[in-house]
Amino acid sequence: MVTAMTNRPVQSQAFLRIAMTVVILVLLNIISIRIFGRLDVTKNKLFTLSDASKELMRSLDDKITIKAYFTEDLPSPYNSNRRALLDQLNEYKAYSRGNLQLEFIDPSGEKGEQEAQQQGIGPVQVQVVKEDKFEVKRAYMGMVFLYEDKKEVIPVIQNTSTLEYDISSTVKRLTSLTRKKVGFLTGNGEPGLNELSRAQQFIGRQYETATVDLAKGKSVPADIAVLIIMAPATRFAEPEKYQIDQYIMRGGKVAFLLNRVDGDLQNRFGRQVDLNLEDMLDTYGLKIHPDLIRDAQCASISIEQQQMGFQIRSQVPFPYLPLASKFSKNNMMVKDLQGLVFFFVSSVDTANLASKNLQGEVLITSSEQSGRQTTVFMFDPLARYAREDFGEKEIPLAVVVRGQFKSAFAGKPVPADTSAGSLPPTGSTIAMSPENRIVLVGDGDFARDKYLANKDNITFFANIIDYLVDDAGLITIRSKDVSMPPLEQTSDGTKKVLKLANLIFPPVLVLGYGLLRWRMRSARKKAMGL
Repeated sequence: MVTAMTNRPVQSQAFLRIAMTVVILVLLNIISIRIFGRLDVTKNKLFTLSDASKELMRSLDDKITIKAYFTEDLPSPYNSNRRALLDQLNEYKAYSRGNLQLEFIDPSGEKGEQEAQQQGIGPVQVQVVKEDKFEVKRAYMGMVFLYEDKKEVIPVIQNTSTLEYDISSTVKRLTSLTRKKVGFLTGNGEPGLNELSRAQQFIGRQYETATVDLAKGKSVPADIAVLIIMAPATRFAEPEKYQIDQYIMRGGKVAFLLNRVDGDLQNRFGRQVDLNLEDMLDTYGLKIHPDLIRDAQCASISIEQQQMGFQIRSQVPFPYLPLASKFSKNNMMVKDLQGLVFFFVSSVDTANLASKNLQGEVLITSSEQSGRQTTVFMFDPLARYAREDFGEKEIPLAVVVRGQFKSAFAGKPVPADTSAGSLPPTGSTIAMSPENRIVLVGDGDFARDKYLANKDNITFFANIIDYLVDDAGLITIRSKDVSMPPLEQTSDGTKKVLKLANLIFPPVLVLGYGLLRWRMRSARKKAMGL
């Protein structure tokens, strides 16, 4: 009787605890539905919406619908992609203040597949394992964006590393009234847009592109938001320089991506390029040196060697293709990049900024082990380099300058193009620009199709445009990346220490464990003998 009465309070307490636990779980579930949160411990917050995406959602003034057509029960990694997409879209919805309508659809069956295809999403083939057999399954993995009478389609989602940028840029494009125009200068040996197809495709999601020709006295069109001067090969005439200068004076943004030395890897030599821009750049507080930077942290090239009567192709490091990973930690153009490859890059300088009341910032530098070639430019991929060949560190390779720029033609006569059919100069010279910014990079080829070495090259190019257009939000989204950063160079001494540690530490660890076991066994035997 006493035992039964004692058990009742215990049972009552157990029941009360269970009831309280259930109530707490239900309350937590209700709160979690209404208050969105996520714990992201990655370095660059790769799985958290950036502030720019959140603000984009908050600024929506009308309903936008996203229909995600994604087949269920797919194998890895597609099932993980489906979960990541669903989580990401729910996070967008949480910040949209009710203006984002989300539909997540499994297009199974003939009717579902027909609906997906009518929306512009086609099937893809994926391999699945079923009953220990490989089978091919039709799957749908795409999104449709609907806003007012406009429609955008992302037909296939196979990589989630750029998912936030794809979604935010699409929403921004749909909700923007106009698209800004990026101009590419032509007429001085610059690469045509056909040689920039990947760059054009990348920025073409957000901007219109056009060529700009300054021949015969023509000026930069007023609708050009950013002018790209990329890898010119011939001298600029004074009338052309004047039109570029006056474009800057009117508030136009310019990126100078220049080759001061033209390196020819196939013929293994380089030559200086006279662009006749030095005086104008100097007026803006900028300078590009006639040198080439070599770096111990570099990309490799493929060469053929004769060995024992056979042609063998091998990869060898080539110091004149620096793998840059030293970026400004404060500038959004580069702070989230991992590493980009330059193709024969020259050093740049901003030593004259203080005297011109301008502000500058070095965006990219070489590594801790780098140097310069300043005279004869001959290249031998198999050359052996001494320590003193890499005696410099952190040589500037790209810079940005901000402020009010003085005209390079202030107080001078307006240069006229005297060729037949040229337009006469109009108006007077603008002597000072409004608050403006200019980017200078010592390599004009890093974003060309045939030289693109990795994703960060094209990202940096697009970031330059966004920065000059003053669209900072897209930079912070695009630069988020899950790729691994390049390995940092280590000294020869550190390498020797690591090698010795790898040789000595494992045997010592095994011997130590053996001695410990022996002592423990001896102690056990001694105890048993007692």
